Amino acid sequence: MRIYQLRVYTLSTADTLEKYRDIHYPRHLTSFPKFGIGLHGLWTDSADVPRLYALLSFPADADPAVITEQYLASPELRADMEGFDTAAIIEVTATQLTPAPGSPLL
Repeated sequence: MRIYQLRVYTLSTADTLEKYRDIHYPRHLTSFPKFGIGLHGLWTDSADVPRLYALLSFPADADPAVITEQYLASPELRADMEGFDTAAIIEVTATQLTPAPGSPLL
């Protein structure tokens, strides 16, 4: 079973959230698979704080922290983020999720 993780990206403004969500994050659809990362969905909410929620997965035998480090240091990420000021990402939280019995993601 893959390891699932919910990532929450807090952006500096609604405009930077829109740019990150619509332009830069979709580029990861090409680069993530090279690292064994799956992207299962992106969401925003109606809160005053601009946040992007992403459901990711990693191979069952992998360490998500190691894969994340490798990805963050990669030329693929640099290419994905070209033209975006990464300082606009104020915070990233990652929560490893444990599937409940009967979950369709088991």
